[in-house]
Amino acid sequence: MVQLVETLIEDARWRALGLEDLAEKAAWAVLSELGLPLEGFEISILACNDGRIAVLNADFRGKPQPTNVLSWPSMERGAKTDGGAPERPQPGLPDLPEDLGDIAIAWETCEREADAQGKPMKDHVAHLLVHGVLHLLGYDHIRGLDAALMEASEVRALARLAVPDPYA
Repeated sequence: MVQLVETLIEDARWRALGLEDLAEKAAWAVLSELGLPLEGFEISILACNDGRIAVLNADFRGKPQPTNVLSWPSMERGAKTDGGAPERPQPGLPDLPEDLGDIAIAWETCEREADAQGKPMKDHVAHLLVHGVLHLLGYDHIRGLDAALMEASEVRALARLAVPDPYA
């Protein structure tokens, strides 16, 4: 199979969690759930710490504090109407895949959230990666029906990874 996710690990704690494999599986689960081809796309992930993501959050969202995950879609694919389907990306060629965008994820915030929610770190991170990939594909949770569509897609993609429903 072709590699879908390119992961840059800035914080070594992510290696022990097996983030590269987890990110690849999360991206494949989302594409499979949405009926998209499993080849012809690429995603970049930055595995960092709270300090790094706080700078990114300040620069891109004007919020100078850490967050769990950030995503930057390569293009706007969001639905025009609340609850509508986002625009489906077209795959690129094997040697020139379609860039879906970038995701950054922060260790400390993810660890705190997993502990506070009593969830295994791997399950929580899988959820956040699935969430981030869905954002790259135009899914959002600002409007009510969009949020319901995104959450349902997350739950189904996570089931493919044997991760329990994070909203149950």
